[in-house]
Amino acid sequence: MIIVMRKFAEKAEIERVIETVEKLELKPIPLYGTERTVIAVIGDERPVDEHHISSLPGVDRVMTVLDPYKLASRETKHENTVIDLGEGVTVGGNKIAMMAGPCAVENEDQMETSAKAVKAAGAEIMRGGAYKPRTSPYAFEGLGVEGLKILQNTAKRHGLKTVTEVMDIRDIDVVAEHADILQIGTRNMQNFNLLKEVGKTKKPVVLKRGMSATVKEFLLATEHIMKNGNPNVILCERGIRTFETETRNTLALATVPLIKELSHLPIIVDPSHSTGKPSLVAPMTKAAIVAGADGILVDVHPKPEEALCDGDQAIKPEVFSQLMKELKPLVAAIGRTI
Repeated sequence: MIIVMRKFAEKAEIERVIETVEKLELKPIPLYGTERTVIAVIGDERPVDEHHISSLPGVDRVMTVLDPYKLASRETKHENTVIDLGEGVTVGGNKIAMMAGPCAVENEDQMETSAKAVKAAGAEIMRGGAYKPRTSPYAFEGLGVEGLKILQNTAKRHGLKTVTEVMDIRDIDVVAEHADILQIGTRNMQNFNLLKEVGKTKKPVVLKRGMSATVKEFLLATEHIMKNGNPNVILCERGIRTFETETRNTLALATVPLIKELSHLPIIVDPSHSTGKPSLVAPMTKAAIVAGADGILVDVHPKPEEALCDGDQAIKPEVFSQLMKELKPLVAAIGRTI
């Protein structure tokens, strides 16, 4: 159930509705929009007297949400969610959010070179993994807390926001302390305990689609985060596993406009992990933006041939710079900015 407040309802009216729902031993989750607030009601709704709720001051209407993903649904919130990272950096608005940097933090020199390059090219958010989930237990698994500090300090020097992966419930606090956005990787999309715990933070979360997850499962995973109090979820299409072997994964670009139909949450695309080929990053980035993506998450490494993680899919800084130049007229043509 959702309670739709009237446009520009007063704070006291919203609080009264929340108190009324709480007295019924249900959980109210307010979703604040620019003009209108919607209050999602979680729990057994049978004791709710809809007529009584509808009669409360400031209430426009009470509705039943048919989608199984209640909080992420476009039914619940019609306007697009825009996530504000501060200092004018947003994800989900008219501006395409560009997130770029190495797959893994390796050392200070590597990150300094990368930060200078992505900032000069026009990116506002720097990526870099301090904890890396690897198929082989003998592969580089990241620098941990040291890597987080390098990422944070380097990004601050260049006026960049940061996104980095959290893999373990025990690491949430330290990652949240050093990063602007917490990333949940594809292997953890259905790690529901981890999702619930990041939901208790207020840090924005990039949730990557599981390699075999349906769109419905993808959206239901967001509910575990949002239901626990964190509405700041950014969905990320990073390719799914199919029979194709020429690319690392299969980039399902139809997911982008489909998510836009079903959900109010922003969605970004990772052309690096989805294709696994540097030569495909530029064309798939362009295609993703035309399809409606709110941002791009791309691997950029100063020396891909020496990278300790996923160097075979990273593009060089000069390639990223050229891509950013090529994107400007394309983005302008669809009425957005970069």
